[in-house]
Amino acid sequence: MTTAGDEKKPLTQNSVPWFWPLQLASHFATHQLEEFNRGLRTIAEATRLEHGLEPEFASPNRIALDLHTMRLRDFSKPDPRRHEIPTLIDAPYAGHTAVIADYADDQSLVRSLLDNGITRLFLTDWKSATYQMKDYDIDNYLAEMHVAVDEAGGRVNLIGLCQGGWMSAMYAARYPHKVNRLVLAGAPIDTAAGEGAIRNISHILPLADYRNLVNMGGGLFLGRFMLEAWKSSKPSHHYFQKYVDLYEHIDDPAYVKKQEAFEAWYENPINLPGRWYLQAVEELFQQNRLVKGTFTGLGKTLSLADIKCPVTLLAGEDDDITTPEQVMNAEQYLGTAAEEIVKVMVPGGHIGLFMGAHALNDYWPDIARWLQQKN
Repeated sequence: MTTAGDEKKPLTQNSVPWFWPLQLASHFATHQLEEFNRGLRTIAEATRLEHGLEPEFASPNRIALDLHTMRLRDFSKPDPRRHEIPTLIDAPYAGHTAVIADYADDQSLVRSLLDNGITRLFLTDWKSATYQMKDYDIDNYLAEMHVAVDEAGGRVNLIGLCQGGWMSAMYAARYPHKVNRLVLAGAPIDTAAGEGAIRNISHILPLADYRNLVNMGGGLFLGRFMLEAWKSSKPSHHYFQKYVDLYEHIDDPAYVKKQEAFEAWYENPINLPGRWYLQAVEELFQQNRLVKGTFTGLGKTLSLADIKCPVTLLAGEDDDITTPEQVMNAEQYLGTAAEEIVKVMVPGGHIGLFMGAHALNDYWPDIARWLQQKN
């Protein structure tokens, strides 16, 4: 039943909230409507890229150990006919996850090693630090790495990537009998060498500034601080150009998939314990104590001269994060005989050492075969 006051108004007056998008669209030409829809899809995908994805390993694996600081991932495809010394990749603990070592089907150090004869392969998947971990120092990580080595077999071929390189060198110096062969890839060993950005910043800024960053993070060095710093170094790309590129390629599934893989890794930084971070800045980058033989790890003063196993030093020619000198200068301090040190210079920059097609296809297969040689 209706009254005079309830008379129906024209549909267009009563339903504008429902019909106005259709009315607006009717004013667009076909091409304009397509561009409008393209823009909406770009916005939706951009939102997903930055807030809706988690990094994932490209290759099948199982968690062999779940420790406070890491998950030890096992990628092995064991061959019962072979007796092989396990290989352990020590991934960087420097703001992003270990997915960098197994990033995509065609960009995976894990795959490169497995495809070239390595059958027992493990990876340190370092966890983001919680507030309960804010006082963990380098010893905490060396201790759990020791547990991981024992779980992998007790004696390993050790591959240290970037920050994982100086940690691997520490471990090999502390437990030389546990490391059969050592690869230091893009690893800042002689941190005073070269003119890299990290080296320069660590010497310009006083330690008080780094302490302030940790205080701002409540005792942690927050990964988002590092992420924003890297983005700010190339603001036109991170805040503008990448969205233009996404808009232009929104109908290319291969491009979108590639961007999703990158952003899932890049936009999900991990936190570092404040004490660990300040120790690394002060003792390694400001004081260069590892190569000076004055760094104490697990109760013992470490000397790189105690490392006597075969070593491969891998550096990027254009690496401005870990300059080639920081890697190659390790030769001066190692106890390894000169003829047992292999030095490899790869065209390109830092990240390309671990996930660039050129390095993975042309350099790492040789390293995989070198790892399988008998000492």
